[in-house]
Amino acid sequence: MLFLFVLLTSFSVGFLVMPVVIKLLRKARIGDHPGGRKIHKKFIPSMGGIGFFVAAAVTIAIWGWQFPLPDIRYLLGAISLIFFVGLRDDLVELKASHKLLGQLVAVVLVIVMGDVRIRDFHGFLGIGELNLFFSYTFSAFVLLVLTNAFNLIDGLDGLAGTTGLLVSGLLGAWFWFQGLNSFAVLSLSFFGGTLAFLIFNWHPAKIFMGDTGSLTLGFTLGVLVIAFMEYNAALPENSTLRVEPTFSTGIAFMIFPLYDMARVFTRRIRRGQGPMTPDKSHVHHFLLRMGLRHDSVTLILVGVQLVVIGVAFSLKNYSDHIVLPIISAIVLLLGYRLDRIAVRYVKKKVATEPRILELSKNETKKGGNEKGVKIDPKDFQNNTINYN
Repeated sequence: MLFLFVLLTSFSVGFLVMPVVIKLLRKARIGDHPGGRKIHKKFIPSMGGIGFFVAAAVTIAIWGWQFPLPDIRYLLGAISLIFFVGLRDDLVELKASHKLLGQLVAVVLVIVMGDVRIRDFHGFLGIGELNLFFSYTFSAFVLLVLTNAFNLIDGLDGLAGTTGLLVSGLLGAWFWFQGLNSFAVLSLSFFGGTLAFLIFNWHPAKIFMGDTGSLTLGFTLGVLVIAFMEYNAALPENSTLRVEPTFSTGIAFMIFPLYDMARVFTRRIRRGQGPMTPDKSHVHHFLLRMGLRHDSVTLILVGVQLVVIGVAFSLKNYSDHIVLPIISAIVLLLGYRLDRIAVRYVKKKVATEPRILELSKNETKKGGNEKGVKIDPKDFQNNTINYN
């Protein structure tokens, strides 16, 4: 019952705070304007992460004192630091190096001070316990990748929020079942806040998450996934909800952000571009080109992620050497089919549309023997469009 109150508190605070955040951001004109790579058609406030961060913070302050929060106090500090890094980047854009430095400080707080890290490969690739240096280095790399992979999928109404909702909800339930109450409170606090945020972020969105939200939520989920991997491996064999393929299940929780990041980086490098060069080659862009709505794309992609997580848990008695190739094959096959279908759809659409020269000929025929198009200056009077 207590965890239900945690969820309800976080949702209620988020639901009450979000309209205030939207109104203040609209007045300050802080947000995303249409144009360029933006796919929305009007000004939308950003920095919606303020709402669910406040909701989670208030909830933890109310309910967290009942559990041994000292085991996650450094994690809470690191999440707060990441929040302010994202907040600063949304208000005044940070250099990539400065943003990475802020993330590294937060990572050190979690891994070194909080001791939330990957200690053992558990026989995967023939590797057992890691020495301290490699454990710190590999854990930092994994956490940075998970954080920034999640940040990259925040380009569609409801997509990052729904993905975060799925992962935080499943991990929160798992931590609660295993008696890891402080991690359960943290997970469900973000679950409730993100659920409230989605009410305003679902298509058509009234507010975007911004780096304030995507970095904060991505970092939190990354830490929770690493914690899940280590606590799961430490459980006695045959424990309920213990999975043998620790790494595969951890990857499954964040499979869509990881796949999308690997996919766009590969495509950009093949084109001779830098991996961080912005473009419209993300999975959700391809699905939108096929004529699907924002909400349909979100439900499809999150549904696929849920299926992959289900596969990992259904194969909980098998090793990573078996499960990881299976889920990798599923994701790569689906990605390949998506590319083929999207390209076929676009080609078909282009083939059915009249070419520019044909349009010009039709216009000439309609205009008789005129060689050009007559433009009357009066047509442009009282027009609100800026032609400069």
